[in-house]
Amino acid sequence: MAFNAPNPGQKPSTGGGLQSLVKAEKLFQIALVMPVAACIGWVIGLALDHWLHQTWIYIPGIVLGCIAGLIEAVRQAVSSDKGLDRDKP
Repeated sequence: MAFNAPNPGQKPSTGGGLQSLVKAEKLFQIALVMPVAACIGWVIGLALDHWLHQTWIYIPGIVLGCIAGLIEAVRQAVSSDKGLDRDKP
C-alpha cells in the first residue's frame, strides 16, 4: 500500500462540521444569557413583591438580573475569544 505524504504547503484541516456547531452554540449562549437573566430577576422580584405585599421590588430584580446577565455575557465572550484565538494558525 502506497503512502501519500501531505503537501508541505497545505495546512492540515483543524475544523469540521461539529466544531463549527460548538462555536455557534457558544455564541448563541452569549446572545441568550442577558435576556434570560433579566427575566429571572423579574420573576424573582415579582415573587418577592407578592410575598412581601409590595409593588416595587420587581424593578431592582430586573436591574440586578441585567447586571448579572451582562457580567456573565462578558465573561463568556472573553472565554470564547480565547478559544477562537487558539484555533487560529
